[in-house]
Amino acid sequence: MTDHKFGEQDWKRLLASLGEDPERQGLRETPSRVAKAWKQWTAGYDQDPAALLKAFEDGAEQYNELIVVRGIPVYSHCEHHLAPFFGKATIGYVPNGKIVGLSKLTRLVDCFAKRLQVQERLTAQIADALMEHLDPKAAGVVIRCRHLCMESRGIRTPGEETITSAMLGELQPNLALRTEFLALAREN
Repeated sequence: MTDHKFGEQDWKRLLASLGEDPERQGLRETPSRVAKAWKQWTAGYDQDPAALLKAFEDGAEQYNELIVVRGIPVYSHCEHHLAPFFGKATIGYVPNGKIVGLSKLTRLVDCFAKRLQVQERLTAQIADALMEHLDPKAAGVVIRCRHLCMESRGIRTPGEETITSAMLGELQPNLALRTEFLALAREN
């Protein structure tokens, strides 16, 4: 993992700037815990999407239908307020002679989600990485998230979902394939 520059002393200064005493009993270990948490929450900067998408050809040579994984957890932080946003992603692709292990799709979402993000870019990065490193005939991503920057500050609207999608390759011109993917991605 990259050694992030924002360490314990910085978190202590933040607590003090909020009017807290970083030395009081309940906060003494907080700067250390927060520094460790942010290293984990931003671990995606140290991951290479190409390495995550090692493909294999075994069993995929003749397969030319959609492969869809739904319900992939998304936990990220918005780059505007550093507030969490969370939800679920659906990824689908039509192989072009090679497939990837299904868990790799979850790892790909996690790689990009563990960076400061906006949901729109997160969606596009996942779809672009699939196209670039897996070379499928088509790739689609749908992400549904709740944003705490909207729920806990500003407009304060709890429960609203933001839905973003990216459709690449044959999903763009092929209406039947696009409709099938969106039907499979739809929550019941």
